[in-house]
Amino acid sequence: MKRIATLLLALGIFATASTAAVAQLTDEMRRDGWTAIFNGTTLEGWKDNEPGGTGKFAVENGLIVGTGGRNHLYYMEELTNFELLIDVNINNDGNSGVYVKSQWQDNAWPTTGFELQVNSTHRDPQKTGSLYNIVRWPKAPHADDEWFTYHIICNGNNLTVRVNGETLYTYTCPVRAPGAGRGGQGGGQAQQGTTPPPVTEQNKRIAQSGHIALQTHHDGSIVKFRNVFVKKLP
Repeated sequence: MKRIATLLLALGIFATASTAAVAQLTDEMRRDGWTAIFNGTTLEGWKDNEPGGTGKFAVENGLIVGTGGRNHLYYMEELTNFELLIDVNINNDGNSGVYVKSQWQDNAWPTTGFELQVNSTHRDPQKTGSLYNIVRWPKAPHADDEWFTYHIICNGNNLTVRVNGETLYTYTCPVRAPGAGRGGQGGGQAQQGTTPPPVTEQNKRIAQSGHIALQTHHDGSIVKFRNVFVKKLP
C-alpha cells in the first residue's frame, strides 16, 4: 500500500484541479512493471464500439473526453490478471463507467466483464465505487468535476477496488465447485487431476481475458480520463 500511495503522489493524482495533468511514467513505475496505454495525443490502441452513434470520444488537451449518448471505447489488447490506474472526472448529472474483462460487442452495452461505476450526482443510486449490479456503493467519494483515481486489481477470481488510494473492498467471484449439481454454485476450485469447473454466465466474467473499456452514457454527460496505466500480473 505504501508503494501505491507513493506512485499516486508522484503522479499528482490527489490533486483536484480541473486542469489537465497528464503524468509521465516514473522510473519507479517502470521498474514495477507499469506501462501507459494512452499516449495523451491520439487514441492509438483504442476503438469505439458505436462509431456511427451519438456518443463520441476525442483527445482534448491530453485527455480522453467522452460526450453524447451511449458508446464504449475499448482498449484492444485483452488482459487477464492486471492492475489498472486511471484518473476520472465526471460532470454534474453525468454517468459513465470503467469496464474490465469485457468482450468486444458492436453497438451494445457490454454484457460481460465488470463495470466500475462513475457517478457522483446522477439519479442512478449506484455511485462511483460500485461494481455495477454486484456491489452497490451508495455515496460517491468525490464531487462533481473533481478528479479522482480508480485503482482496479484483477487477479485470479478476485477484483479489488480502490479510490484515491483507499481500498473500498475486494469482490471474490463465485465459481462452480467440482461435483456441484447443475446450476449449483460453490467457492471451490478444481483440484489437480479433476475436471475444471464449467464456464457459466457467472464465473466466465472473472475467468476470461477481456478488454478495458470506457463509457459515455447519455447526452449531457461529460466524462474525462487521463493517466491510464496498466501493470500485468502473472
